[in-house]
Amino acid sequence: MSAINYNKATSITFNELKSIVGEEFISTDKEQLEKYGQDETEDFVFLADIVVKPQTVPQVAAVAKLCNDNKIPLTTRGAGTGLSGGALPVKGGVLLSMEKFNKIIQIDERNLQATVEPGVINYIFQEEVKKLGLFYPPDPASWGSCSLGGNIAHSSGGPKAVKYGTTRDYVLNLEVVLPNGEVIWTGANTLKYSTAYNLTHLMIGSEGTLGIVTKIVFKLIPLPKHDLLMLVPFRDAEDACKAVGQVFRAGITPSAMEFMERDAIDWSIKYAGEVNFEIKPEWQALLLIEVDGNNMDVLMQDCEVIGGIMTEHNSDEILFADSAEQKAALWKIRRKVGEAVKSNSVYKEEDTVVPRAELPVLLKGVKEIGKKYGFKSVCYGHAGDGNLHVNIIKGDLDDKIWDNDLPKGITEIFELCKRLGGTISGEHGIGLVQKHYLPIVFPKHQMELMKNIKRVFDPNEILNPGKIFE
Repeated sequence: MSAINYNKATSITFNELKSIVGEEFISTDKEQLEKYGQDETEDFVFLADIVVKPQTVPQVAAVAKLCNDNKIPLTTRGAGTGLSGGALPVKGGVLLSMEKFNKIIQIDERNLQATVEPGVINYIFQEEVKKLGLFYPPDPASWGSCSLGGNIAHSSGGPKAVKYGTTRDYVLNLEVVLPNGEVIWTGANTLKYSTAYNLTHLMIGSEGTLGIVTKIVFKLIPLPKHDLLMLVPFRDAEDACKAVGQVFRAGITPSAMEFMERDAIDWSIKYAGEVNFEIKPEWQALLLIEVDGNNMDVLMQDCEVIGGIMTEHNSDEILFADSAEQKAALWKIRRKVGEAVKSNSVYKEEDTVVPRAELPVLLKGVKEIGKKYGFKSVCYGHAGDGNLHVNIIKGDLDDKIWDNDLPKGITEIFELCKRLGGTISGEHGIGLVQKHYLPIVFPKHQMELMKNIKRVFDPNEILNPGKIFE
């Protein structure tokens, strides 16, 4: 893409923005700029010139048009829980926070749909639809703090994706503000859509580089009546990975199937608090397996089959969560791994994904590459869909190795993913930190095709500049 000569947001811009959103919803305070200049990606901080918090769609449209007319970078931010730097204002300019767009507009029980604003927190939305016996399955580990707009930006997944799919599978329609201030709906509120190009799916996962989402229409499903949760320990992490594919070959699709290696378990327990069961010294990995549905007898039979498969792959004694409190405690361990890793060390998280049967090969390869380049990794993730989060720990590595040698190791990990039929991100996106590796999975002509799509939507390249592409 050709280089754009961006302009800084000036005092004139400040006054124009103030007239659009009001003085209390705009800031140049350094503390505010620092707060909105970081997310959960490593230790990066990038300062915008101005932070703006619109409350209405016309305000978003006016801000976008102002930035577009003056070639000022415009970066949209949700809740700031991203792990690829997708919401960092790397070119300065205006940071557009969507936190005021936090309303659940309608839950349509007749059609099993909901219309929401992008600033709604995932967990809050899930709890509201559950009150009506409905279910919105995508549940990222950060579900208690991440926004639905951010989930749209990355097509977020989570543990339930193995059975129910990712965010992409539940979006019917989007209201989007384009860089020139025009407002469009990308599709229709229907389960089928075969009307020219599907702009809805193009927007999902585009990381705020094509437009600004201001409303979302989600599909909902009935809430399953029952769920059972199993904790399966293994003395060998590769055995745990090998067992995963056999469950699906047996005709069972768990509602969650999560993998944690030993360091991930220990760090998370230390961070999240004590557990009410013994973690034996010989355990090197755990699988957290959930089944759900409406017939408890069927679920019990599924657990028997799963248990047999686990035993065949050298598992230790399988534990069942026999209360809601135990289930919550086990899920807390899994959901807190990422925070636990971050609290221990500077790190880089790679969101690798391969066909699930290749998971043992990927895990083994990651460890071998780590030995080659001298880095330690803590691995965990969504085993049921082949999505392994590889947390590379800086620890006492010197800056020279971290800065110069580590990228070579990450390149080899991603090349391994590609050879195994996978790719370099399953749910965290490309953003800032992965864009250098994108040519590993896409040839030059395909990269250029995607850049041309960006140019059509955003010819001045103001929306989230510096992301996805060099």
